[in-house]
Order: sequence, then structure tokens, then C-alpha cells
Amino acid sequence: MEVPVQYGVKDGVALLTIDRPQQRNALSAAVVQALQQLVAQADADPAVRALVLTGAGDRAFCAGGDLSSMVSDSFFASHEGRRGFVTLALALQACRKPSIARVNGHAMGGGLGLLLACDLAVAADDAELGTPEIEVGLFPMMVMALLQRHLGRKRALELVLTGERLSAARGVELGLLNRAVPRAELDAATFALAHKLCSRSQATLLLGRRAFYAAEDLPLAQAMEYLATQLSLNVNLEDAAEGVGAFLEKRRPQWKDR
Repeated sequence: MEVPVQYGVKDGVALLTIDRPQQRNALSAAVVQALQQLVAQADADPAVRALVLTGAGDRAFCAGGDLSSMVSDSFFASHEGRRGFVTLALALQACRKPSIARVNGHAMGGGLGLLLACDLAVAADDAELGTPEIEVGLFPMMVMALLQRHLGRKRALELVLTGERLSAARGVELGLLNRAVPRAELDAATFALAHKLCSRSQATLLLGRRAFYAAEDLPLAQAMEYLATQLSLNVNLEDAAEGVGAFLEKRRPQWKDR
């Protein structure tokens, strides 16, 4: 039986690898379901402090939705499968642990959406990004919601209307990626970032990430008021007192993650 996603934990980092290199790590219903389950598993595991999501091989991070299912599944099954992607994207943002996309190859369509659903993204500099669905008469509907939050209106529309492919360097310029590095340096760059996240207070990261995503869609005045309440919660964390104390005493903080 095929195991569509490999999972392992090392040094506080959970590594989730879509393992369908022959299908360019396309998002079948089984892949989406497995990713949902493994994100939940990592979220519940106290040994995990950060997640890294990647694809097997060096050709594709994820080629997007598995088009073969569009002709083999019923309408209802196909629709429910697509809704599974929504659940997955929201689960990544709701997860208590920060996530990083290790973009080992091309990220197209839903694969780009998966990348954008992660908090951070590091790519090999020869990877390409895009939403080529328009070339086969489709539109990247759900991915648009994420693109709209990463790009301005004109940039997002140009990408989805034309199907243009972007270089990793261009992805960094537009804010779709945090950094692009030579392929030989991808693991070092990704896991250095993951371990930096692991070294932070998990309570503060959780509170801050939740506040970031919640404030994103609020009008400015409401966002500022909401974030003021979140700061009041933040300063009352045990880790805030520990962090300030450590700073004043010129020592490393000892996080309690609460």
C-alpha cells in the first residue's frame, strides 16, 4: 500500500515529505488526507517545535492537484477532495507550531497554495512558481485567496490570468518566498531557520502567529485594537517575564512555553 507522505521528527522538527515523485508530488485525495493527519499529529506532539513540509526528489515540491482524479471521481467526491485542500491550508495556519515550506522543486497551482499556507518558505534557486491552470481551462480558485494576501491585486491577477511561471528569485522579490538558495544549500538554509524557530518561546510564537492571521483581514482600527489586547496577553505570559529577566541579566532565557 502506497504511503503518500513520509513523516519523521528530529531535533524538534517534524519533516513531512510528499512521496509521489513520479507524479511530481501531486495532491491526490490521499496526500491531502495524510497531510491533514500528520499536521495534527505534529501539533499534538510536545517533542515537535516546528514543521517542515517538502516533496520527494528534486523536480517538484508539488505540481498541484492530481488532474487524473477529475475524470475518475464523481462530482461529489471531487468537490469534497477539493474542500480537503481548504481544510489543510487552514490547519497549517491554525497549527500551534510554525511551518516552513522546503521548496525542492517547482510549486504549481495547489502546490503554490500549499507553499503559501506555510508560515515561511525557502526554495532552491532553480525552482519555479506559478498557477498554470488557465492553460487547461481551469482557474486556481482556492489558491487565489492566499495569493491575494501575499500580492497586490494587479500582481495576483496577472499571475492567475496568464499562467506565467516565476523564478525563485522573482518569488523572493514578490514576497512569495523568504529566500532562494543554491540547491546544495537548501537543507542547511531550511533547517537553520527551523531550528531558530525551535529556540523561541512556543507560547509566544503561538500567540503571535494567531494574532497575525486574525488581524490580517480586519480594518486598520479594529486590527490595532485587537492587537493591543493580544499584547496585554503576551506580557502576562511566564515566558515574557523570563525573556525580559534574561535580557536584563545578560543570559539566555529558559523557556517554559507558557
